[in-house]
Amino acid sequence: MEKLPIKQVVEGLLKLQATGASATLLGIGPMSKNCVQATLELSKEDDYPVMFIASRNQVDADELGGGYVNGWNQATFAQAVAEVAADIDYDNLYYLCRDHGGPWQRDKERNDHLPTEQAMALGKQSYVADIEAGFDLLMIDPTKDPFEVGKVIPLETVLERTVDLIAYCEQERKARNLPEIGYEVGTEETNGGLTSTETYETFIIRLKDELGKRGLPMPTFIVGQTGTLTRKTEQVGTFNLKNAYDLAQMAKKYGVGLKEHNGDYLDDVTLLEHIPSQITATNVAPQYGTEETRAYLNLASVEAKLVEYGLVSEPSQTREVLLEHAIKSERWRKWMIGEQKELTVEQIMTQNDTVLQAEILDIAGHYTFNDQEVKAEIEKMYANLHAHNIDGQRYVIDHIKRPIRDYAECYNLKGATSRIKAQLNR
Repeated sequence: MEKLPIKQVVEGLLKLQATGASATLLGIGPMSKNCVQATLELSKEDDYPVMFIASRNQVDADELGGGYVNGWNQATFAQAVAEVAADIDYDNLYYLCRDHGGPWQRDKERNDHLPTEQAMALGKQSYVADIEAGFDLLMIDPTKDPFEVGKVIPLETVLERTVDLIAYCEQERKARNLPEIGYEVGTEETNGGLTSTETYETFIIRLKDELGKRGLPMPTFIVGQTGTLTRKTEQVGTFNLKNAYDLAQMAKKYGVGLKEHNGDYLDDVTLLEHIPSQITATNVAPQYGTEETRAYLNLASVEAKLVEYGLVSEPSQTREVLLEHAIKSERWRKWMIGEQKELTVEQIMTQNDTVLQAEILDIAGHYTFNDQEVKAEIEKMYANLHAHNIDGQRYVIDHIKRPIRDYAECYNLKGATSRIKAQLNR
């Protein structure tokens, strides 16, 4: 069966909105191979398309530093997803997507304050690897400018860089004779400037004009600010249905879907508001990493009980090793607020503030899943549990499926692939 291009999936969803049978797609951060399997199993069971949205920190070319998720580069990431799909006889639609591609999108590039020309060159190099690995959607995000921190980047600058990067990607795609891909533009960050409906429409009109002049395709998604914001392991934003609806209608006028970022930890009321607000897709990522960490900690608690009852004599140190590696990763700083951001690793390790340590583990545990010491302890824990008829890995995958299923139910995703295909075939 020939795979539907992602642009057609979005066209189908926009048409279905008139019938009341549309859905909001899920863009899922590929936080681990377990997360990939959980996602594909649900997509297969309930017949809906899924997007894997990989940031450059998570998945990138080896020469650019690789990714913290399984050490994946674009090719090995694509291969891993294909392997999981084959293992479970997957028969639906999944899309490999670049989340926040472009200059300064690796933490190191931003922290090093790379000059614009160098940052753009590295962003382009990363995109070429995406294209060669068969990615279906590229997010063009030139707004993480280290020289404009905390300021609204001029719309002219964002437009110019966006069009330049799309032109480059199209040139590289055509040079390799590869099929059409989708593009995502804009940003959820407040300093991206696309927070009001007026600015949003101005951006779309100007972008359409500039792309048209150069014979380039319109994007598949435009990101808009719906009020969502993730900090620590909470949703601290306030979803604005009216703003979301207005942005969605505006994007739809130009045949484009509204994409929402920072969709983690939303409650059911907010999730259910997504269908009437006609949001085409939502990105969720850190939540699934946190859920996987929590699953490992639950298994570690079971292992501790088995030790207590004399059933396991050589327990793993899963919790202790996960905690130590999470603190030393320092990746929790991105999600913390206030003075806690500035604490040193030594302070956290020696103060014995168990509440803070548990919080850091919850936030940053998933950044360490590929560390050899962490993997060794998890495998040891799995073996101890398996000896007492507990399938640890199956539990972890099922645990990750729970929040994905919650979103899919509220987003009307069940049967969405069949509905989209029927709509497009009319």
